[in-house]
Amino acid sequence: MALASPRKKSAPRPPRRVSEPGQTHQAMKSAQTRARLIEATITCLVKHGYAGTTAPQVAAEAGLSRGAMLHHFENGGTLIKATIVELHDKRLRAFRRAAELSKQDTSQMIGTYWRQLQKPAFVAFHELALAARTNHDLAGILHPLQIEFRERFYAEGMRLYPEWQADPAKFALAMALSQTMMEGMAINLLTGAMDPAMVEPMLHLVEAQVAAMRPAALAPATVAA
Repeated sequence: MALASPRKKSAPRPPRRVSEPGQTHQAMKSAQTRARLIEATITCLVKHGYAGTTAPQVAAEAGLSRGAMLHHFENGGTLIKATIVELHDKRLRAFRRAAELSKQDTSQMIGTYWRQLQKPAFVAFHELALAARTNHDLAGILHPLQIEFRERFYAEGMRLYPEWQADPAKFALAMALSQTMMEGMAINLLTGAMDPAMVEPMLHLVEAQVAAMRPAALAPATVAA
């Protein structure tokens, strides 16, 4: 039973009063439980795929009862939406971290992002993206979040690499090229369609292409060794 299938909505709970004693502690505890459920969903997607992931499995993976899970997410759709948002946030954090660590070094930037694509979060997202092709409920959740993520990814890249502001069209092309090539490589590696020995040469190719597209003022610092 797919998590994003329609569920009967429960009656809305009354809002908690701001002055309620212990609310801050309770809010923190609630946030931690929600995070556990999201991470459990990611784990289940990796273990069982989207079609094999059910609400009881997620609850068990998180060490919670089904009722406790429904207290935080009223149905599977809200849980999947929160999971996709977290997966997008993970990718943005990885991109930000890679950019900050690389200090304009294209090779290091690409290597850091590639390592992120080897983690379970990317596998989980791939499972969702593939399932959304035929699952209209899931597609209705995923596709608007994908558009939002693309815009955030571009804006974050422009913030981290302000030297591209003079040519935003070329920047968008460089972003799309590197992201599509590396994520495609990660998928092909998962499915056995790519020889692992080709990873390093392909990453060097991506590096060379991005370096060649960067503003001329930075070209000497980004030429591959």
